[in-house]
Amino acid sequence: MRKISLFIAMSLDGYIAKPNDDLSFLKLVEKAGEDYGYAEFTSKIDTIIIGRKTYDYVLNEIGASHYDNGQRDIYVITRTERPQVGRTTFYTGNITELIKQLKSENGKNIYCDGGAEVINELLKNNLLDEFIISVIPVFLGNGTRLFKDGRPEQILEFITVKTFETGLAQLHYKRKD
Repeated sequence: MRKISLFIAMSLDGYIAKPNDDLSFLKLVEKAGEDYGYAEFTSKIDTIIIGRKTYDYVLNEIGASHYDNGQRDIYVITRTERPQVGRTTFYTGNITELIKQLKSENGKNIYCDGGAEVINELLKNNLLDEFIISVIPVFLGNGTRLFKDGRPEQILEFITVKTFETGLAQLHYKRKD
């Protein structure tokens, strides 16, 4: 069965975005030639689940090809119906049903790139299998929290931690069954 992995960055105080969905703090750890394992991670996936706000931000800052490279399916979780574009589907249905369906199909792994609402819905339903969380050395003070209250307790198994010259620390856990 395919697994679904969270690969995301947050501030040391637990925020994945500043107010107004501002992700500019990620630039603090940009370094030429360093992708923090992103290329290796994405080589093992063929499906991306992403919230609409995160998708729109990346679309405006980087471009659609960051997600839709023609080799993977993208599901943008949204409340507003939109027509499919290439392999990008704007999904308005039940996310739990979507994940269960995708996990049961053949293919590579599934990448959850946020946002917080999507992540927390998956956590509430115990659907995330792996967590790769990069901690950026900054306190933002407010914004969008990665983890919200109201989810069940889940025990994780430590895989590894990597540190980088930029001060970024990358934590890797998997769900303990």
